[in-house]
Amino acid sequence: MHLPLNQLKFIQNKVNEIINTKQLKTKPEIIVVTKTFSLDKIIPIIDSGHSHFGENKIQEAEEKWSEIKNSNKNIKLHMLGKLQTNKVKKALKLFDYIHSLDNEKLAIKISHLQNELNKRIKLFIQINLANEYQKSGINLNNIDEFYNFCVKELSLNIIGLMCLPPLNHDSDKYFKILKKISDNLNIKELSMGMSSDFENAIINGSTFLRLGSLIMGDRKTI
Repeated sequence: MHLPLNQLKFIQNKVNEIINTKQLKTKPEIIVVTKTFSLDKIIPIIDSGHSHFGENKIQEAEEKWSEIKNSNKNIKLHMLGKLQTNKVKKALKLFDYIHSLDNEKLAIKISHLQNELNKRIKLFIQINLANEYQKSGINLNNIDEFYNFCVKELSLNIIGLMCLPPLNHDSDKYFKILKKISDNLNIKELSMGMSSDFENAIINGSTFLRLGSLIMGDRKTI
């Protein structure tokens, strides 16, 4: 059996174990992050019936997923990386979810183009929880205003919130903050938890885990 597939099954069992032990109500979807990996490494996972996959770059995603998505309608592709406004049209055509809505200009562009393409994509607002200058995301102080702008003025399909906790910090603290914000806004989905902190994310109510190296192994540097 393929090694990444073995790892995926191991993680699925681990998720179930946490859910059962902690008696949690929410079981998250696992997004297998496949950036830098070729399709031959990914196909065994697709063939197993897994449907959620994530990519960070538009060009790489187009090359890998355009054809196979047409022949496999169960695949749900998640855009996880920063999205430039000049790439929005391509992203809307290929992806089912965008996790990195992080500014007003991008929101307006998505609203305009999804009307043109007649496709209402599922969106996560990326929040910069620690106000880190090197990271994208909406400032905590602006989230209510930005959410209302997206939903009420642009009619965007905001289904969730996403965060990248600061490195080398207690992720649990930041996951709790994101969960509180989502409860206040009555938003159901939470994109939080990566290979290093997915267990904390599950306990704090994550609905989508973004797992790359834990399943696929060490990726190539490009």
